[in-house]
Amino acid sequence: MPPSVINIPNGSPDAVLVFSLDMRAEHMRFLRDEPEALAQVLGLEGHEPPIDMTHAEIFDVADLEDLGLLGYLSEGLGIHETSLSENGLILDNLRGPVLLLRTRAFGGQSTTLTPSKPLTLIAQLGEYKTNWSDPSMTQNAPPQPQSPRAARNRARRIGATLFAVVMTLIFLLVWILAT
Repeated sequence: MPPSVINIPNGSPDAVLVFSLDMRAEHMRFLRDEPEALAQVLGLEGHEPPIDMTHAEIFDVADLEDLGLLGYLSEGLGIHETSLSENGLILDNLRGPVLLLRTRAFGGQSTTLTPSKPLTLIAQLGEYKTNWSDPSMTQNAPPQPQSPRAARNRARRIGATLFAVVMTLIFLLVWILAT
């Protein structure tokens, strides 16, 4: 069976490609740390510019715990519900290592992917764009998109701050009641 071919047109809209990975954990870590290795399994040897790894995530679905892959795609990456509903059952039953690859990783250039055997394309999902801009505000430079890792780190900091505030309030309440 010939390898599947995925064409990403020049300036394509934001999309997320979901691949299942048939590999061991150490190979998964190697792909995560080496852009050239990821380019090779995607069939991009000699591709210029290289893959922007801030738009590629490799992890085990079990690491998402209660959130699950559907929750992460919806809440973490902003994938619209309609795009998820088309592939929901498949994505919800996906287990093991996955690669989430945004088409932004190719710098807006036309790209042809021919993923090798350890990668299997599960879904190609569109991102939901909300226009939060104020038309009265003019800016010269467009805002830089936040990478998924930076978004997760920001969410963790917010959660830790909220936890600290709640725990402080509980401590103060117990202290007031005890005195």
